[in-house]
Amino acid sequence: MAEPIRVVCTVTGTDRPGVSAALFEALTAYESDSAVRVEVRDVEQVTIRGKLTLGVSLAVHGDAGALASQLNKTCARLGLTAEVVIGATKPAKARKTRKQHVILLGRPLTATALAEAAARIAELGGNIDRITRLSKYPVTSLELIVSSTDGVELRKALAEAAKATNTDLAVEPAGLARRATRLVVFDVDSTLITGEVIEMLAEHAGRGPEVARVTEQAMRGELDFAESLRARVQQLKGLDAGVIQAVRADLRLTPGARTLVRTLKRMGYLCGVVSGGFTQITDQLVNDLHLDFSAANTLEIRDGKLTGEVVGELVDRPGKAKALRNFAAAARIPMSQTVAVGDGANDIDMITAAGLGIAFNAKPALRAVADTSLNQPYLDAILFFLGISRDEVEEADAGS
Repeated sequence: MAEPIRVVCTVTGTDRPGVSAALFEALTAYESDSAVRVEVRDVEQVTIRGKLTLGVSLAVHGDAGALASQLNKTCARLGLTAEVVIGATKPAKARKTRKQHVILLGRPLTATALAEAAARIAELGGNIDRITRLSKYPVTSLELIVSSTDGVELRKALAEAAKATNTDLAVEPAGLARRATRLVVFDVDSTLITGEVIEMLAEHAGRGPEVARVTEQAMRGELDFAESLRARVQQLKGLDAGVIQAVRADLRLTPGARTLVRTLKRMGYLCGVVSGGFTQITDQLVNDLHLDFSAANTLEIRDGKLTGEVVGELVDRPGKAKALRNFAAAARIPMSQTVAVGDGANDIDMITAAGLGIAFNAKPALRAVADTSLNQPYLDAILFFLGISRDEVEEADAGS
C-alpha cells in the first residue's frame, strides 16, 4: 500500500454548536468511497471568547486534493476559514519529555510574571503546550501544560521566577498520580484558622506577649517545638477551664477554608487536621467541617483548672509526620497521594513526608523544603494547585 499523504487542516472562526460535527461529517462523506481512507492522527481545539481554532492532522489514502476541496466547501458554508496544507512536513521526532503542570497564581497575575515563567521554560528547552485559566477570583490562576525534559530543574528555575515576580507557583508531574490525590491534611494555627490558640489562651492568663514571643521563635525553627510547647503550656497553669469555651467562640477560619474543605469533601477527598495545638479546640473544627481525621495535644484539666501540662503522646514536629502516616495507613492511601499544608517549622517533617507539601504564608524554614508555597491570604487557592478550577467549585456549590 502506498504511503498516505499527510494533510493538516486549521480551521478558525466563530464557534457554535455543531461545528466540529460538521467538519468530521465532511471527512466521513469523502471516505464513503471504499478506495479512500482517512486516518485522524491528531486533533487540538481551543475556544477563546467564542473564537474557535481547530487543528486536525490527517493521513489520507486517496485524492488529498478532493478532500481539501470538500473541507473548504464545508467551512465556507459554516462561515469559517480553513487553511489546508497537503503534504505537510512531518514534524521531527521530539526528545523524550514528560508533561508537567505549572500553576501560576497572582493577585494580580501580571504579564511580566507570565513572560518570566515562559522565558525560564524556554531556556530549559521546554515547550508550553496549553494554557488554561483556572480562576479569576479570589486570585487569578493559570495552568500551563509544559513538555519538559527535567521536572526538577524546571521547578528550580520557576521558583526563582516566582520569587522575582512576587507570584505563587507550583510544578507537578502530569499523569494518573496527580489525579489520584485522596487525602489532604492541614495544620491548624495560622493555617486552617487565623491566629494561634495558645496565644489566645495566654491572653486570658495575662501572659500573652511572653507566649507569643516563644511561639514565633518555635515557628521559625529557633527553638525545639516540644520544649517550647511545654514551656508555653506552663504559663497557663491555674487558668479556669471555662476560658476554653471563650476561645472557641473567638475562632476564625482562614478565608477560603470552608470552601476548600467543602469542595474537597464533595470530590471524594478525605480531610484531616494535625495540630501542635489542643484537642479541646480541634474537636470543634472536626465537627464543624466534617473532617475525617484529627491529631492534637490535650490540655490537662483538674478541678476545673488547667494544670499547665499536656497529657498523652506529644504531637510535635515528628509527631505530625507520624499522624499523617497513620491517617494514610488507616485509609489505605499511599503517601504519594497525600497533601499536607502548614506554616511553621514544626510542619517540616509532615510537609516533606507528603506527596505534595504546601507552605501557606509560611516561615522561611518551611518554604525552603516545601514543594510549593502559597503566599495569598485565601486558603481555597490550594484548589488551583490541585487543578480544580473556580468554575468547578461554583458548579459543585450550585448542585449541592
